[in-house]
Amino acid sequence: MRITIITLFPEMFESVFSSSILKRAQSQKKIEIKIVNLRDFGIGRHKLVDDKPYGGGVGMLLRVDVLDRAIRAVKNSGKNQKVILLDPKGEKYNQGIAEKLVNATNIILICGHYEGYDERVRKLVDMEISIGDYITSGGEIPAMVVVESVARLIPGVLIKKEAVMYESFSKNSLGRRLEHPHYTRPQTYKNMTAPKELLSGNPQIVDAFRNKEADKITKKRRPEMLKRQK
Repeated sequence: MRITIITLFPEMFESVFSSSILKRAQSQKKIEIKIVNLRDFGIGRHKLVDDKPYGGGVGMLLRVDVLDRAIRAVKNSGKNQKVILLDPKGEKYNQGIAEKLVNATNIILICGHYEGYDERVRKLVDMEISIGDYITSGGEIPAMVVVESVARLIPGVLIKKEAVMYESFSKNSLGRRLEHPHYTRPQTYKNMTAPKELLSGNPQIVDAFRNKEADKITKKRRPEMLKRQK
């Protein structure tokens, strides 16, 4: 899989993409990450990428012609690619979207900045994604979220494939749930004791307990997840 990120701040990605799971995924050729500087497609000697909004207003807008050139430069002829606008008006990102994006061979993420985009940019993309109901200064951190969440689902990126099967929000035979709680040594700490079921040594008892706890915590903290599956 190739992921291309169009951004005005390429330097923001250096440490994140050269560490931990993402570093290993790239070294194993499971994923290729390319950072493209939008300024390279800017206009004139000063490489302008933005302009004042028609009708007035606060801030500057990224120009549709500049973004169009950048997108066309990184798109390939393959059908299985997604051009994604990172924008607070987009569809709220979740594990289900991440699971679908794993099937793409080429993902292009567009990071906004300033006041946002010329509205016509939306005609150039396949989908719009928001990582939540809040505002960040740009699309760079949302892009990191998408890359991390998709990359770890690619077969072979995580050492143990079972690692993603029963995580919070992952889809399995029980549907989508929050993950059950975990415990480790010491067995007792400040009058807090690990559940006896986990110490039983019986896999059936352990599984039953974990499933029960997953249901309980999901019902308490995210009941809408259970409603969606009815």
